[in-house]
Amino acid sequence: MNYDTIVVGGGHAGCEASLASSRLGKKTLLVTGNIKNIADMPCNPSIGGPAKGIVVREIDALGGEMGKNTDKSFLQMKMLNTKKGPAVRALRAQADKITYRQEMLKTLENQENLTILEGMVEDLIIRDKRVIGVILNDGTQINSKAVILTTGTYLKGAVLYGSTKFSSGPHDEKPSLHLSDKLRSLGFTIKRLKTGTPPRIEKSSIDFSKTSLEPGDDVCHNFSISDKVEYDLKNQIPCHLIYTTPKTHEIIKKNLNKSSMYGGYVEGVGPRYCPSIEDKIVRFADKERHQLFLEPESIYYDDIYIQGFSTSMPHDVQEEMVHSLPGLENAIINKYAYAIEYDAIDSLQLKPSLETKIIENLFTAGQINGTSGYEEAAGQGLIAGINAVMKIDGKEPLILKRNEAYIGVLIDDLVVKGVTDPYRLLTSRAEYRLLLRHDNADIRLREYGHKIGLVSDEEYQKFLKKLNDIKELENELKIHKITPKEEINEYLKKLNSAVLLDSITLYNLVKRPEIKIEDVMRFLEVDYDSDVKEQVEINIKYEGYIKKANQEASKMLEYENIKIPDDIDYEKVINLASEARQKLADVRPISIGQAMRISGVNPSDITMIMMHLRKERNE
Repeated sequence: MNYDTIVVGGGHAGCEASLASSRLGKKTLLVTGNIKNIADMPCNPSIGGPAKGIVVREIDALGGEMGKNTDKSFLQMKMLNTKKGPAVRALRAQADKITYRQEMLKTLENQENLTILEGMVEDLIIRDKRVIGVILNDGTQINSKAVILTTGTYLKGAVLYGSTKFSSGPHDEKPSLHLSDKLRSLGFTIKRLKTGTPPRIEKSSIDFSKTSLEPGDDVCHNFSISDKVEYDLKNQIPCHLIYTTPKTHEIIKKNLNKSSMYGGYVEGVGPRYCPSIEDKIVRFADKERHQLFLEPESIYYDDIYIQGFSTSMPHDVQEEMVHSLPGLENAIINKYAYAIEYDAIDSLQLKPSLETKIIENLFTAGQINGTSGYEEAAGQGLIAGINAVMKIDGKEPLILKRNEAYIGVLIDDLVVKGVTDPYRLLTSRAEYRLLLRHDNADIRLREYGHKIGLVSDEEYQKFLKKLNDIKELENELKIHKITPKEEINEYLKKLNSAVLLDSITLYNLVKRPEIKIEDVMRFLEVDYDSDVKEQVEINIKYEGYIKKANQEASKMLEYENIKIPDDIDYEKVINLASEARQKLADVRPISIGQAMRISGVNPSDITMIMMHLRKERNE
């Protein structure tokens, strides 16, 4: 069997990678251990949230599938941080775990050029440091021009709770036992990481009168930019909020030594920004309580997920812990919590294209790179799928800059800074977050998606019309003035805005904090789509801040454009600090901009590199 691209693993990274490759005309094989678990959500039943929701929008803008699939399968939709500025607003969907999986599988099965094979990849076929195929656990050899590993938590996966530890992937499935050994033998540094999941509770056993209702928004939202889905707002399924109690904390402290992590049974490093409940109690001992969300998983079964209550305690202690929570005094646990350890590679051994530095044409995406989260995995999978095709075709890879996308921030962090614990994308990681907003993902990335071939001409024409409408509306607001007439001033008073003493353009009127763009549309003869008006309002109100952020990004781009040759010998760069020399040799940054972001590389080291590059060019 021969393919252009083989994708190993059917999680969120694998789905995006295989769809990107096949949609770009390459004969693609997706190998997964269990077809029924394609696009599975073994942990939290949600898509999006701070930073992550913007990643989903970026995936959609580039022509990926996660946003469209979420819009087909959610239980509840909510825009977060609406009372704050646009830089931190993010969409979050409560997903239906069954429907999401079914819809994604349907998309994969109907995709031209894509074949799905149920099996386990246990070895790679390597020739002259180039991957040319894979070997399944039954000995079957399959050849390809590129391979993308998206193995999730299956590389030597081990499940833990209390003192119990056994080899397993999620859902008691068989892990991949030999592939990480193969990677180690090829020269990859292998890390041991850990993540976890909370108990699932029988819905009928919860007393919801002791909880606070958390409904979905009363307006329609969509992740997908092109496919607008209207839905019945009243049919959204609510979540509920509760808090841990002093009794919960007492139980955890008393049984800490029984936890897999605190009992010394865990080898892997856990996620810093999504800790277990016992880790929260220890690290934040001054906090009297921690918030927890009771989240539905599907309309097809009644499991309720306790968001924020991950643990690796023994089952009997979990029973005590759960029963100490308000409304869960008589709760029935349908599935106990557990921690899971797995192997991952050192992300410093990746190029910004997500091709490995050690083996040519071998790409990796998702948790194998040390990240956590469905969205981070899907974003990497999309980029890996695109760049595998670019490599096969002899074209330049798609490398998104830090001022262009959260996906760009994510990958740059991985390949420049590396990972010590499972990486989670946060708003604070993006220095240009005002430029990387939910509302402008298409403006930032649609052009790339169309140029690559994942965004159709029809979708691209819609995008161009939107750009034109934005310019047109901005011009209308700039040229249209209103004067201090009595009826206008009365209208402004109703909006709690100062009356006019002189004429003013609508553009400047929108700059007032209390004035929304919808308030001034009555003075124009034409109307525009809501997303056009939203974009224009943000552009006007944050004009100064956006201009400053763009100026700062432009300065950094000057350094990004100073390329460092692949074959540079850092031993020949004079006056480099020894730490910088070692770090630069390990990371091998592609530009001065990347080199500046490496921990341990100081401004004086950058000066020495630039002097060396100038000298090399002159010679």
